Amino acid sequence: MTDWRARSPKDRLRLPAQPMPEQRPDARVRNMNEVALGFSADQARAEAARCLQCANPKCVAGCPVGIDIPRFVAAVADGDFASASAVIREKNLLPAVCGRVCPQEDQCQAACAVTKALKSAEDSVSIGRLERFVADWELGHGYVLPEKKPSSGKSVAVVGSGPAGLTVAGDLVRMGHAVTVFEALHRAGGVLIYGIPEFRLPKEIVRREVEYLERLGVEFRYDWVVGKTVRIKELLAEHQAVFLGAGAGLPNFLDVPGESLCGVYSANEYLTRTNLMRAFDFPASDTPLIRSRRVAVIGGGNVAMDSARMALRCGAETVSIVYRRSEKEMPARREEVHHAREEGVLFSLRWAPTRVLGDERGWVAGIEVIRMELGEPDASGRRRPAPIAGSERVLDVDAVIVAIGNQPNPLIAESCPAIRTTKWGGIVVDPNTQRTSMKGVFAGGDVVLGAATVILAMGEGRRAARAIAEYLEQGDWNGAPDPIPDE
Repeated sequence: MTDWRARSPKDRLRLPAQPMPEQRPDARVRNMNEVALGFSADQARAEAARCLQCANPKCVAGCPVGIDIPRFVAAVADGDFASASAVIREKNLLPAVCGRVCPQEDQCQAACAVTKALKSAEDSVSIGRLERFVADWELGHGYVLPEKKPSSGKSVAVVGSGPAGLTVAGDLVRMGHAVTVFEALHRAGGVLIYGIPEFRLPKEIVRREVEYLERLGVEFRYDWVVGKTVRIKELLAEHQAVFLGAGAGLPNFLDVPGESLCGVYSANEYLTRTNLMRAFDFPASDTPLIRSRRVAVIGGGNVAMDSARMALRCGAETVSIVYRRSEKEMPARREEVHHAREEGVLFSLRWAPTRVLGDERGWVAGIEVIRMELGEPDASGRRRPAPIAGSERVLDVDAVIVAIGNQPNPLIAESCPAIRTTKWGGIVVDPNTQRTSMKGVFAGGDVVLGAATVILAMGEGRRAARAIAEYLEQGDWNGAPDPIPDE
């Protein structure tokens, strides 16, 4: 390979972007294997050689955990994958996960100088795919554990083993603190395990990342429901600090007639059954799933796309996304929408549900929807939908999956009134330190943000770990967060 460093920036801009190898749509819709197959070493080096190695790299500022992107990409271009892995691990303890599911196109790649120069986000340096390649290379060649500071003699309890909790645990254990993670389920990973399908994020990848943390010294305790099995005050009696990363596992519903009929699922239930409990493999697994033929998925985010694509793999003949805005306003990643279309998912855009219809046995027999027109943008920046009177029609479906967002589970706040929450149940924190209103207790991830991205949750975890370490060292609190105004 030509020495990439000898190329001028103009020459690098002329290098073609490397396409991601993928399973064919007609084949992958019949299996649970990962859709994207990953770069080869030659493809990774060719893609990395497109990096301009900017003096003031904006991509680093676009990364919520602050990976030194130019340095790791340069190591890939040099073929030094071990060094690339070491650079990534300085900031990101879940690279194989982030390289697969993070929206790099809206973060580091959006700020890439190649994106700006070519005026095309699709032609950015594929930072996420390179991160995935490096992480997979590391999985195949064995972890090199980083050095840890000597034991501080202090311990931290982490509630929840999702992206935020795993990040806090990994950072603090490297700083010399003992860390115990309390997980309500029987496996670690949080939303990475129960929420994201195997064809996007193989569970073996998550298991290996958790294993890495265990080798660092993190202890995991499963089947612990904080607020029931153990209370926060009890954790504080045994540990010097507590981090709450319990996620946002309480699903939103439509609040329309017929929503309690058999065959209506929240996306949380549907994906938990199929991902964590492997209902797609029934009866080899013990979890059943009604085999629906015509499925409507309500929503336009990544969870809606995951649910729709999973329904196809579970045997549905037709699956339709029902979304009240246009495709332009969809919050789902473009890649996920593209993959869903390739696999045969149908899109009913600018339609909103008004009621779910049932048969005499109490099972879903259809869903009535109404046509929407888009007005001026709302607070989210998306155009506000309004119904068109008299435009109702009925979709012939036998299952409905509701994927319109989640809220934090109220259990922790209800069992510990000292922790202040917003009106929608999110824990109130100091945005600079992730401190809650209760001394010694920090929080981050979806339990603060609502349903957000993996990398944003990890960014909050990283910030919390720094603040917890400072608190353990100094032992002071310096006040609780200021009250937030009523909305």
